Order: sequence, then structure tokens, then C-alpha cells
Amino acid sequence: MPSEKILEQKKAVVDGLADKLGRCASSVLVKYEGITVDQDTQMRKALREAGVEYSVIKNTLIGKACDKVGFEALKPNLEGMNAIAISYDDPIAPAKILKEYAEKIETFEIRGGILEGSVVDAATVNELADIPPKEVLIAKLLGSMQSPLYKFAYVLQAIVDKDAEGEAPAEEAPAAE
Repeated sequence: MPSEKILEQKKAVVDGLADKLGRCASSVLVKYEGITVDQDTQMRKALREAGVEYSVIKNTLIGKACDKVGFEALKPNLEGMNAIAISYDDPIAPAKILKEYAEKIETFEIRGGILEGSVVDAATVNELADIPPKEVLIAKLLGSMQSPLYKFAYVLQAIVDKDAEGEAPAEEAPAAE
């Protein structure tokens, strides 16, 4: 039987993880196998730069944290070696970065996640990862808003140009003697 000190440490891990899962914009659970130290270092750096927390935590502790915050639907994915990535600001960042590594490493796979308080499957996480960056979406929106305005301005300019051609001063006839 584990000592009281170890139980308290595990309880603190569960409470902390439950708090994080309750506050996150998104979270992604991945099967953490077959990744080299170099790949892991690069991936963790990319996650850290994106403001994403990434941890390898025992499945039983993840399961208890899920129970605490009502994400029991994530528990069937808790088999084998798993890691969890949590983002508080950008719901797309963990999915995008982890999908990139899942495509490179055959044994590294996305298992599921949490998106704005709901448990989602791996397919949904992959779809989320395929969303273009915010800047690209804003540029597309602005482009689609500007296009009709440019066309309208072009039509108005054509009308102005046509009117200007029709009002050109006529040549004066030579004066009669």
C-alpha cells in the first residue's frame, strides 16, 4: 500500500490536472510511443513557444482528473503510454503541432481531446488542426469584403470616365467673315 505522502502527491497532481482541464480552451491526448529524444525535444519546444503545456502523466491520474471535471468520455482512450497537451488561449495550437508529429511518426497518434468544455474524438482534433491560422482567415475575410467594394468603385470610375468623354469641349467653327 502506498504511503500517505505518495497519495498526497498523486492527489495534488489530479487536482492540478483537473483544474487545468476545467480552464483550458483545448486539450489533446496523444499516444506517446515511438518518438525519439530529438523529435520529443523539438515537439516540446514548438508546444512551449505556442503557449501549450505538455506532460506525460499516468493514465490513472488522467482518468481521475477527467472524472473530477466531467470528461469521462475521454477515459476509453487511456491505454498504453499517453501524454496530454493543454492550451488556455489558442484552441488550435496543440492540435496543429501534435498532428504534424503524428504524421511524421507512425506510432505517435492523436487519441482525442477536449474542445471548449466538450470531449472530442481524434477525427475532430485532426479537423481542428487543418484550420488555417487566424491571420490567414482574417486576410481571406478582408479580401472577400474588399472585392465587392473594388468592383463598385471600378463601375463608378467607368461612369465618371464615360461622362468626362461626352462633355469634351467641341471644336469651335472658324468665324464667318
